[in-house]
Amino acid sequence: VQLQASGGGLVQAGGSTRLSCSGSGFTWEYWAIGWFRQAPGKEREGITYISMNGDTTYYIDSVKGRFTISRDNAQKTAHLQMNSLRPEDTAVYFCVALVWDGSRWYDPHWWGHGTLVTVSS
Repeated sequence: VQLQASGGGLVQAGGSTRLSCSGSGFTWEYWAIGWFRQAPGKEREGITYISMNGDTTYYIDSVKGRFTISRDNAQKTAHLQMNSLRPEDTAVYFCVALVWDGSRWYDPHWWGHGTLVTVSS
């Protein structure tokens, strides 16, 4: 199983960037996909999830209205569009596969390697 995140880098505050996640070695469309992040000196946190067919999404309050998660099951990819970036969004971002049973998001089953996003003020 592989989850590969890409697209990180250095962005100015107020700017935008887009992360991508590609999966292999598992049945992509059977799994919800999510993004976690870990900022320097802080615990890892789940910031957004998307259900298997994309009809249900979840965002933590701090990214609502600024970040958008999407997925393309035909391409086995997911994306995280990040707008209006803030210095506090600086973190390593991880793509994960997790279970969504229609009422609950479970802990990630698989993790990809992270990609660093640095937002300069």
